Amino acid sequence: MRMNSSKGGVTRRHVIKVAGATGAAASFDLVLPQRLLAADAPAQIPVGQLVPFTGSAAEFGPYYRDAAQLAFDQINLAATEVFGGPIIGPVIVADSQTLPTPAVAAARRMVEADNIRAMIAEWSSGVTVAVAASVTIPNGVLQVGNGTTSPLVSVLPEDEGEDLLFRCSPSDALQGIIAAQLAAGEILADYKFQKVSTIYINNPYGQGLSNAFAAAFTKRGGTVLAEVAHPEEVQATYRSHVQAALEGGPDLILLATYPAHTTAVIKEARDNFDFSSFQFTDANRSDEILAAVGADTMRGQLGTVPSADPESPTYKSFLAAFYAAFPDYTNAPPFTETTYDAAMSIGLAAAKAAADGLSLDEITGKVLSGNLRPVCNAPGERILAGDQASITEGLRKIAAGEDTDYVGAGGSVDFDENGDVKTPYSVYRWTDTTSEDVVIVPAEDIPSE
Repeated sequence: MRMNSSKGGVTRRHVIKVAGATGAAASFDLVLPQRLLAADAPAQIPVGQLVPFTGSAAEFGPYYRDAAQLAFDQINLAATEVFGGPIIGPVIVADSQTLPTPAVAAARRMVEADNIRAMIAEWSSGVTVAVAASVTIPNGVLQVGNGTTSPLVSVLPEDEGEDLLFRCSPSDALQGIIAAQLAAGEILADYKFQKVSTIYINNPYGQGLSNAFAAAFTKRGGTVLAEVAHPEEVQATYRSHVQAALEGGPDLILLATYPAHTTAVIKEARDNFDFSSFQFTDANRSDEILAAVGADTMRGQLGTVPSADPESPTYKSFLAAFYAAFPDYTNAPPFTETTYDAAMSIGLAAAKAAADGLSLDEITGKVLSGNLRPVCNAPGERILAGDQASITEGLRKIAAGEDTDYVGAGGSVDFDENGDVKTPYSVYRWTDTTSEDVVIVPAEDIPSE
């Protein structure tokens, strides 16, 4: 959903549609603000990032750290050419442990000791919500989620009237619909179930996704027998959770949980209850699950995940830049691309602050959040993810006061009134060695319920 408003006084209830031309970049003479011309170098904004280096999502952490670093490096290279110096730095990275309590403590240190103005946080919706409510919003810091998908993020009460919480990953209000369509036989004709239970992690991610799926599946004539929650901390056994989910004889169990929990639940169900019919979600598209459980159990099973279109030019250019910068990587797990987009969005907002000639003291989280839609939302001169020349030319446009439209690696980065974006989804299938995309559902094809 988009709404027109003036550029002044942007709130979470108003979305800017900036005006400007699209097309190839061209050389032109810059007309810079007098304050910028008078400055020796632009302000460098300290930014924080919470990353799951340990805990149930530990395997993803290094990818997210490096994807953000790539974006900031590209922004700073462009800013040095356009503004005479870098505009992002230092970047403080801390381990969230994939849990809210340590993440809140780490975020508070970044705010109090490092005076950050913006933060990328996080993959886990439980971490995102806790950090936003306790740390970033009360302290006026912009927070952009890189993998958070809970519907709660769209309507978090603490952000009402603040407009400080954004994300580059779509809401699970959408994934719940896609997962229900899949289970109900609307996407693949030979894949259809009538009775389903869910097992979910008891945090905003798991509860939001399970509830969204249950509502959409019921609407399609299916029966949800049980929605079973488990704690965020990994448990020694999940026997009681699996037993509760199996009451009534479901044909399928949807797993809205994290990799370490997923592995334990599958083993418990298979080994103790002879049940192995699962549907997976974004958080458990993990090759570590496949390695731990085995291909005999996982082969052919399906899941859903927000996903860039693999044929998208911006996704391809992002991957090329990512692999060139970090040659040890041979893949990019889900939300690597949206982490890059989160960092790039912050960098472009910082570029607008530099173009406005603001000092470091004047660049607050509120200033950055107010800059996000003008630099990222269509229409405007397109800035293409991963493409250094396009990013540099985009900063030239921003410096000249022109509107820009950031085309992300993960899809659209047009922030709506809730700070949300809408991106494509993939239906994926497990193979003997990994998972592969089966169907890409374009964002515009996702129904509203």
